[in-house]
Amino acid sequence: MLDEIVIRRAIPKDAAEIRRLTRAAYAPWVERVGREPLPMSTDYDEAVRHDLIDLAYKDGQLCALVHMVTEPDCLLVENLAVAPEHQGKRFGVRLLRHAETQAHALGLSEVRLYTNRAFGSNVEYYEHHGFCVEREEPYMGGLTVYMRKSVGE
Repeated sequence: MLDEIVIRRAIPKDAAEIRRLTRAAYAPWVERVGREPLPMSTDYDEAVRHDLIDLAYKDGQLCALVHMVTEPDCLLVENLAVAPEHQGKRFGVRLLRHAETQAHALGLSEVRLYTNRAFGSNVEYYEHHGFCVEREEPYMGGLTVYMRKSVGE
């Protein structure tokens, strides 16, 4: 199934579709954290112009995306979102590997990301895929978990 996935770079006309998928993917977390997670309010019109956002399609349907920001010492995964109907089908794994490949191609040795501690299953998911917790910091009544993974070695 994963071989049938097409990944392409987002362009400005994709912003509305990126926003819809992200809002749907994060909607279940709103009640748990008492607010909308930050990716739900990102200005994707702006992000598509300045960041790296890659979209995963299957059978012509947008299934998942990874929003990456190039920093001097790492590639930051700002958002990894999978449409609810495609969760559990390994799209997230595919896009994490894709981010690692992008980091390596950019000459960066690390991928970093952050998530909310209340998203406990996300922390476990990232640990399962080789990320380690770097630190936790209070943020908006919760805890932000900063994670990292070395790549390209």
